[in-house]
Amino acid sequence: MFSEDPSSLSTMKEETTVMNRMPGKPVPECGFFGTVFAPESSLSLHAKLSTMQINKNTVVSVNYHLTVQDENGKEELVEQTDSSNPFVFLYGAGNLLEEFEKNLSGKNIGDTFDFIIEAGKGYGDWSEDNIVNIPIDAFRDPEGNIDEEMLKVGNTLPMVDNEGNHLQGTVEEVQADVVRMDFNHPLAGQDLHFKGEVLEVRSATEEELSHGHVHGPGGHHH
Repeated sequence: MFSEDPSSLSTMKEETTVMNRMPGKPVPECGFFGTVFAPESSLSLHAKLSTMQINKNTVVSVNYHLTVQDENGKEELVEQTDSSNPFVFLYGAGNLLEEFEKNLSGKNIGDTFDFIIEAGKGYGDWSEDNIVNIPIDAFRDPEGNIDEEMLKVGNTLPMVDNEGNHLQGTVEEVQADVVRMDFNHPLAGQDLHFKGEVLEVRSATEEELSHGHVHGPGGHHH
């Protein structure tokens, strides 16, 4: 993973955590015409929306909870969403785990899902090669100072290499001249168990397709 010189890595002071959630952002609720007094055209629209399937270029909203097995083989909750803050994504944009999307393909609003993504098809296996010693000078600000609060063991820091690749590393040890960091994904080596329900499926707008992400209230803002 790290063919480049570790000294080329630097902190990204203004960056935020890349992965706060396993694969999104909420989208606005879509009010369907559910009353028998609605005009016929509205009922037709409701039926069409309700039967839309998840496929390429659709915007999908789901609720899910993600678990992994702990040392004793028991399911441990990693993350979950709720109806007020669902996970929303543009299907087929290449932003998510391929296996996650495959397991949702063809599903409709109201369908449930329950599947496991093996580590090799998820965030990969844990590797010693992703443990790197980085010169402590890479963490100095323009005045030559080091933020000791930032360099605490256990902190996850956004980094960037000399090719512009964004990385997330966890501080394992701080020495006088180097900082030992783990660049394995926090869920590396873990099988991922997703269970949940499809809340909404709609066609993506041309703007969303050109930008590669979901827009609208609760979505991405420019």
